[in-house]
Amino acid sequence: MKNLINKTLISRAGLEALCLRVPIGLILSAHGSQKLFAWFGGYGLEGTGQWMDSVGLSPGFVMALLAGSAEFFGGIALMLGLLTRPAAAISAITMLIALLCVHWGNGFFLTTQGIEYALALLSATTALIFMGGGRFSVDRYLTALAGGKDHE
Repeated sequence: MKNLINKTLISRAGLEALCLRVPIGLILSAHGSQKLFAWFGGYGLEGTGQWMDSVGLSPGFVMALLAGSAEFFGGIALMLGLLTRPAAAISAITMLIALLCVHWGNGFFLTTQGIEYALALLSATTALIFMGGGRFSVDRYLTALAGGKDHE
């Protein structure tokens, strides 16, 4: 069990992980807050749920809750570097579903609601799965508290 925890938390990354985690986490949490709380011009759970139903992601309310929670809470976790790999994995799965189920038929570019944006977020979150939280993360602090090694 300790080995699994160490493999989840320990990372050799340095500043590059922080430079990737913070903006990606901010973007994800902002989009999640639109879905969950109707912040920043979003439609909240009810409106997002209706839209998700209309594009075939049913039940829409539950899908809006799942996607919004993955983005909002996962984004906050990424910004902090808290359980970075699991947060990145959940976010990557969410982006893969968005890419395949919502954006795939719309071409590549963002201007036509294509895959461009979801692909960029999928790529960044996938990189964070492999990279981990890095030196400047809560993960590193938790590892130190648990008496773990400084790097892999």
